Amino acid sequence: MERLLSVDEVAAVLGTTARFPRRLIAERRITFVKVGRHVRIPESAVNTFITTNTVEPVRRRSRYRRGA
Repeated sequence: MERLLSVDEVAAVLGTTARFPRRLIAERRITFVKVGRHVRIPESAVNTFITTNTVEPVRRRSRYRRGA
C-alpha cells in the first residue's frame, strides 16, 4: 500500500506553506484522495509533480565560435 500524505506533509516536502498544495488540489494539478472530509496525496503524485516541474539549467554556449 502506498503512503498517503496530508496537506501539511506535502507542504513540508515541497518547502512551502500548506496553501500551495491546497491550491494544487483546487486546480486539479495534483492527484489526491478524499478520505471522508480529509484530503490525502499519494507520495508518488508528489514525486511525479516534482519530476514534471523540474527545469534543467540552460547550458551556456561558448562566447567564441570556431572558424568559418
